[in-house]
Parts: sequence; structure tokens; C-alpha cells
Amino acid sequence: MEQKTDLLSLLPHEMAAWFTALGQPAYRGRQVFSALAAGTQFSDMTVLPLALREQLTRTCEYRLPTVERKLVSREDGTVKYLFRLLDGACIESVLMRYKHGNTLCISSQVGCRMGCRFCASTIGGLVRNLLPSELYGQVIAAQADDGERISNIVMMGIGEPLDNYDHVVKFLHLVNREEGLNIGYRHISLSTSGLVPGILALARESFPITLSISLHASTDEQRSAIMPVNRAYPLKELLAACVSYYRSTGRRISFEYTLLAGQNDSPEDARRLADLLKNAFRGTGAPLHVNLIRVNEVAETGFRRGSAESANRFMELLNRQGVVATLRRRLGADVNAACGQLRRSQMQQEADHGGTD
Repeated sequence: MEQKTDLLSLLPHEMAAWFTALGQPAYRGRQVFSALAAGTQFSDMTVLPLALREQLTRTCEYRLPTVERKLVSREDGTVKYLFRLLDGACIESVLMRYKHGNTLCISSQVGCRMGCRFCASTIGGLVRNLLPSELYGQVIAAQADDGERISNIVMMGIGEPLDNYDHVVKFLHLVNREEGLNIGYRHISLSTSGLVPGILALARESFPITLSISLHASTDEQRSAIMPVNRAYPLKELLAACVSYYRSTGRRISFEYTLLAGQNDSPEDARRLADLLKNAFRGTGAPLHVNLIRVNEVAETGFRRGSAESANRFMELLNRQGVVATLRRRLGADVNAACGQLRRSQMQQEADHGGTD
């Protein structure tokens, strides 16, 4: 069977060249790019001749994910989507509502191979990378379903974005185009567990996006025990890459720190974390920011959430030592908005009934 063209992964100029090769005028590429970004199926693109619509339906794929399950928080309106892809695999996206606009947290892979011990996304390992169209499609599908504009994107869902580097970079170009969703780079954050080559490569791309580092520890011994990536790229090497990223882009880096009760949340941990960051960035003028997260408890990991009082105490200690720290507001608590949990439950249901992910 002839492979169908994945049009949603093409930029406007690539799509124009594709239509030109088809014997169509180049402007068809811009028309179709805008229509796909609006969530319009080939058969409904009435700006195109009927014969061309039928040809696109026969020969092209529109890799828009479909909503398998949708949970809406009664507390704050957060929407958790379980999306099903064309091959049957499932991923998650979370739509969060803020005063400054709607933010979508998207997945970059089906599963994850980073092995972080506190994270549900990595249970079961990596299945495959998402295509640019499948990254882009999450934003299109969520916006079409919700009916409101998505103005901000965080790449903090299932998977390690820098482990899917080329497709993620293509997605960033796609989602930024004026002919499509026109989401500014400064409204996009990318979170990484610390793949140093990817951080350095991203710095060379000159995207003015916000980089978030999943740090979660203040010593190599501590971090390697919960994040295997640290054995390949220890803290000294990781923070040197972060300094290089800041110097290349001028963009503030945010450090994510998940508080694990009895593991990394002591006053000594806070003091050591402050010293670690201040020493690494000394002389750069970089603003230091730590985003504290109280861990979402997942049965398989065994980690527990500490008290709100201990989290606030940790935050205050960092702030007193000159490192700006904030405690992430927990959105969608009543719909398990932490990434990986909904996909995990769906996989278990399908396994119980003989299905596959």
C-alpha cells in the first residue's frame, strides 16, 4: 500500500512546493496549512475544488488526534485529554486556564525512556517518538474541542522533548507560523530532564523559548538515585550547559524541583540547592528561579507528598538565600492532572480487555 503524505508536518513553503509538484498553484499550500491549523478535514476545505479535496482524502493523512477521554476539573476548569493517535497509541495533554490565557501542556513521546523514579510517564518505557504533526495536532485538537484560543504551550507532558529533538524543533516552527496558530516563541516552555547535547543544540537554534530543567536534587548521588540521566550528564556538566544556554539566548532558565517527602525536602537540601545554583551562575547576572512541586503520588513509585508547611518552609529558605522560589499551584487535582496517570489507567484497562496501546 502506498504511504500517505503527512501534510500536517509540512511548513507552508514545504506545502507550497508539494502542491506545485502536484500541478497545483503554490498558494494552495498556504490555504491548506491554514485550514489544517483550524482543525478542518480535507473534505470540508471548501476553498479547494472538489476533485482536489477528494485527491487529498485519498493520498494524504491528517494526523489529528481524537479525544479518547476528557476529564474536566470542577475546581478550576482544568481539562485533561487522553488523545488517541492514528496507530492506536494514547498520549495526554492538559489544558490549564490562567488570567493571562489558556496554556496547553503537551506530550512529546508515547511513553518515556528517561526512567525518573517518581514519574508515571516512564512506567513501561518508550514506545515511540511523536511526529511533528502529532505534537502540533494536540494543540489543534484541544483548541478545536475547547473553543477558546490556546496562547501558551508547555512541553512538560509524557516524554523527554530533547530525546525527540528534530521533530520538536519542526513543531516549534509549525506552531509559530502566522498562517497557522501563531503562538509566539516567548509563550512556549520546554522542560528537559537534562540531556546536555540537546540543551546546547537548542541554544544554537536561537528560539526565544523558556527552558525548564527538571533538577529535583542538589547532589549527584541524590539525583542519580532518582534520575538515571544524571549518570550520563552529572550536575556540573548540566549546569554548565545551562549557563551556556543563558549566555546564548538571554532567556531565564527555570529549575523544576519536585519535593519528595524524606528524600530531598530537608532544610539542608534547600541550603545546598541555593549554593549549587548560585555557584554555577556566579558572574552571569542570570536571575535564578526554582519552581517547587509537591509530588503527585503514584502507587508504583512509592514516593509520598510532604506537608504544605514543609514545602513553604523549603521555599522560604531558598528565597532568604537569594534564589527566587515559587510553589506551583496544583491545578486539576480532582482529575489526576499529573502527566502519565490517565494513559497508565487506559493501558491497564486495555490490557485487562485484551487491547493494545
